Amino acid sequence: MAVDLAGKGAVVTGASKGIGRAIARDLARAGAGVVISARNEDEVRRAREELSAETGGRVVGVRCDVREHAQVREMIAGAARDLGGIDVLVNNAGVGGFGPVDEMDPAEWDQIIDTNLSGVFYCCHEAVPELKRRGGGWIINIASLAGKNPFAGGAAYNASKFGLVGFSEALMLDVRKHGIRVNYIMPGSVATYFNGHVPSPDDAWKIQPGDIARLVMDLLAFPSNALPSRIEIRPSQPPAK
Repeated sequence: MAVDLAGKGAVVTGASKGIGRAIARDLARAGAGVVISARNEDEVRRAREELSAETGGRVVGVRCDVREHAQVREMIAGAARDLGGIDVLVNNAGVGGFGPVDEMDPAEWDQIIDTNLSGVFYCCHEAVPELKRRGGGWIINIASLAGKNPFAGGAAYNASKFGLVGFSEALMLDVRKHGIRVNYIMPGSVATYFNGHVPSPDDAWKIQPGDIARLVMDLLAFPSNALPSRIEIRPSQPPAK
């Protein structure tokens, strides 16, 4: 399904590479003005330059650590000002960290929870009033199948994504009366730079970042009378174990 986003403003966190970058690219191609953010300033600058050249659209790059409420507040306020309003928020920023509970550094726990869960709260807390001012819009949270499937060594990551699933469901009930549609996507294995991984031809069997971007665009084009709130997506042919 195609969607025309001319005149719309979008914010995508964790957008310097991987899933976030692919989503930002498709949003810009559809005509939206897009603010991309990530923690590394050089990576944000490079992504902004490349996405602007690739799409011909308006792409603004902002360094933002979503763990810091003040930085999120400044990013969202700047996006609303620079784009004339916010219609789409994609919460994609996320980190991993794995190991037994008794061996995990509490600082690593804090980083995972603060990024994957509190960061989404901060972004939504600041963006919802902007979306209300626009008469509605979309919040799309990138969760994970780890948000319903616990695994050994995944206590922190599972907790963050289980929490994100619950947060997304409650948020959807809070804001749908304002015309704000909340969707959350739960991918399986994706060929990204997550947790230090470097994508290679060996990742061809995995979900590709562009697959998630296409799903986001389909959600934006979905008829307004129905709300597909939870979407699970898996590789169609994973390697045999």
